[in-house]
Amino acid sequence: MDFRDDAQLDSSQVQDAGRGGGGFRGGPIAIGGGITGLIALVVALVLGNLGGGGGQEAPGLQPTSNLADRCKTGADAEQDPKCEVVGVVNSIQAYWGETLQGYEQADTVLFEGGVQTGCGDATSAVGPFYCPNDRQIYLDLSFFEQLQSQFGAKGGPFAQAYVIAHEYGHHVQNLSGQLQGGSSVGTELQADCYGGVWTKQAVKTGFYEKEFTPTQIAEAMDAAAAVGDDRIQQRTQGRVDPESFTHGSSKQRVAAFQTGYDSGDPNACDPGKLQ
Repeated sequence: MDFRDDAQLDSSQVQDAGRGGGGFRGGPIAIGGGITGLIALVVALVLGNLGGGGGQEAPGLQPTSNLADRCKTGADAEQDPKCEVVGVVNSIQAYWGETLQGYEQADTVLFEGGVQTGCGDATSAVGPFYCPNDRQIYLDLSFFEQLQSQFGAKGGPFAQAYVIAHEYGHHVQNLSGQLQGGSSVGTELQADCYGGVWTKQAVKTGFYEKEFTPTQIAEAMDAAAAVGDDRIQQRTQGRVDPESFTHGSSKQRVAAFQTGYDSGDPNACDPGKLQ
């Protein structure tokens, strides 16, 4: 990911809850509680097809520990998957802190298998999501393996960064009053667009050595395409029903990310124009 080796990481922005984090009781997540994320609403409808999300720690991850002890610099982010998340989160929040007046930081919670949230109990099968009730992003790192094995994405470090940036896009929407009242598809595409905006501006946050390469950008767009409603429906149901789309088609999601990246301007992310 080309982090600056001397970049100072703030591990307090990421919580490592471990397996069954937060007193998880094994119940279903309360969709009505406002959960929103990269694929959460779609996957919640087809859990029987996707399975339970594994509950296994992704390859290369170390056991749960105090992130403050292991995630101190950009050099750590290059070597440790959880520290990489810290670096990405730090950069995203540095950007929005400078860009959005009154921005309030949101923690990312890493968990394995299941977690208790302000929006209800969730399993890994729901995918990464933002809960507006407690203003936190939830992420089981095993999802990135599923993104390749179950959704057909090519994967790569920047695919992960795109996922995290999308979820923080929802936090920005929540803070700015955009999360409620808009269409589901428009909301998700705007979050994709916000992810593209951060991608364009990330090097200015001081956490990266240089701008992202075309290959890295392609990883993000491939991940966006992989979680389009049409791709997920075809894979899980064998047919595509545009009337039931909640997150946008693969083409729409890639285009929304590209709009944000090309402009580098959050004002370009008008949900009405992205649909």
